[in-house]
Amino acid sequence: MTQPPPPPPNQPPGGFPPPNQPPGGFGAPQDPAYGQGQGGFGAPTPPPPPPQGQPGYGYPQAPPPQQPGYGYPEQQQHQQPVPPPYGYPNQPQPPQQQPYGYPTAPQQHVPAPAPGGGKKLSATTLIVIAAVVAVALIVGGGVWYANSGTDEPTDAKPSGGTSQNQNPNGGGGEATTGGSGLGGNGKEKPGVDTGASLAFRIDVPKVPDTTPVDGSWLTDKTYVKTGVNSVVGYDLAKGTVSWTIPLAGQVCGASRHMTADNKVPILFEESKRVAPRYYQSCNKVGMLDLNSGKLLWSASVSGGGDEKARFSEVTLSGATVAAGGTDGGAAFDAATGKVRWKPQSDDQNCYDMGYGGGAGLVAVRKCGKYGAETILVQNLDPVSGKPLSQYKMPTGVKYASVVSTKPLVVAANVGDAADDGSSISDFFSLDEKTGKLRTKITANADRYAARCGSTSVEECQQVLVGDDRLYLPTEEHDGSTGEYGDETNEIIAFDLATGRTAPEKADAGDGYTLMPLRMDGGDLIAYKVGPYDKGGQIVSVNAGTMKETLLLETPSDKGNRDIVSSFSITGAELLYADGRFFISATYANKPRESDSSFGKKYHAVSFATKR
Repeated sequence: MTQPPPPPPNQPPGGFPPPNQPPGGFGAPQDPAYGQGQGGFGAPTPPPPPPQGQPGYGYPQAPPPQQPGYGYPEQQQHQQPVPPPYGYPNQPQPPQQQPYGYPTAPQQHVPAPAPGGGKKLSATTLIVIAAVVAVALIVGGGVWYANSGTDEPTDAKPSGGTSQNQNPNGGGGEATTGGSGLGGNGKEKPGVDTGASLAFRIDVPKVPDTTPVDGSWLTDKTYVKTGVNSVVGYDLAKGTVSWTIPLAGQVCGASRHMTADNKVPILFEESKRVAPRYYQSCNKVGMLDLNSGKLLWSASVSGGGDEKARFSEVTLSGATVAAGGTDGGAAFDAATGKVRWKPQSDDQNCYDMGYGGGAGLVAVRKCGKYGAETILVQNLDPVSGKPLSQYKMPTGVKYASVVSTKPLVVAANVGDAADDGSSISDFFSLDEKTGKLRTKITANADRYAARCGSTSVEECQQVLVGDDRLYLPTEEHDGSTGEYGDETNEIIAFDLATGRTAPEKADAGDGYTLMPLRMDGGDLIAYKVGPYDKGGQIVSVNAGTMKETLLLETPSDKGNRDIVSSFSITGAELLYADGRFFISATYANKPRESDSSFGKKYHAVSFATKR
């Protein structure tokens, strides 16, 4: 039998560990709404301090030995065949590319003077030859830069379904609409004034111990946030309570996707938390109506014997709600709560760890004995659960995270190569129809800031997919001046068909750090963390040109900066839509005397521009 990891403190022996641990590891954001440019649930936790990066983009130089430039991934093809009935032929290795932003000119060979009676070259002649070579090097570098990575990517147009992608703080964001070209078709546009003011603040609810409060969503009228044993809707402009949905226990999982008519699935505990254990089993699946403020249905399924199956993640694809965890996976009809399938025993020790939703439904399935497990990525029929295609992850992969279902992109830490807590060493671009590998992009954890939950299937942040491209931010590195406080980063695009980098990139600028939040049609919505003396910014990034348009800027005065900095931005839920920016916590803590020295904490805050 597959053995689960040892339980954390404050839980019964053999129990399922609380799905969301307090900040300390890096967690997951989520992504905003399909077609409406709205935000959704996310729960990342702060990463370790980023390493110093390499210098910013400079003039092409003729190299000595080639070195990878900052933020440039290695490209590899996965050669391991996958057993029948699915065929996974090996794909040819693409040619090694030059580092992004540091084009290398081709080496030029100058013949040495002939030995023996060869005529010596004059000093003037040598100078002329050297000048010609230098020009050739510069031109060679320029030609490479102009033509590298410019293969026109396939236009991805996810189809059908009623689910909307909700992703605060940058989770696996899929493009919600295609487009005739790359970028420029996003719905978010700047208003008459991009300067924002504080709209409202919500105080931290009173709790006796650390309590997860993952989950926040936007409708056209309501900002919705998880409370204590409840989900609360707030007036979008004023922050006053519009409605409250009471629950049997605490929310312990929330979908990043919701239906077109603002219905969203959650997980919640079967009863209220009580001391001293302060933990209950996460075994309830429910569907919320964010328009009416009602719980439409709730359900549980057997996990074997008399125990109810415990879940750690829930998602939505079309008319199916799917929940997964170490007890296995289950699915429900989104409208009625009727069980579509539930965890079942398997002589191969196989079970669904979790699912990725949105435009499709993808299961990450673990099979085999403890220490020798195999990880399968299966594209499912959302109604029957029947696998439509399958890909076997390479040896050394213990978990996999679904970044996007259409196009299908999976992140994994192969052989524990990424030791920075990001859980990502490689991205796998897969054909969801055949299960074949399109390309593998090796993303050095020291260069990229994307993160996924270590054991979660749909809990990635700061990575987006749209128009058949993968968008990744680099880690912070020195800005153009090299002075303290001018650290910066970029967002770089990769073609999911070839793995090649696009020549364009989005540059945060000195002192700012770009965090991709979600796709807006074919464009990106990103948050720019500001320097110590300025506000943060919400920008729209044209997916083709990677040019930025300012949508909102938070106030730069100390009082408002302190409000923003009271949140761990990489560990908060960030939502933006139509000139309104929301920041909310993923944990509520019991107040401590030392808290006052660090400033007041908030459950959520909102900034808004004049529209």
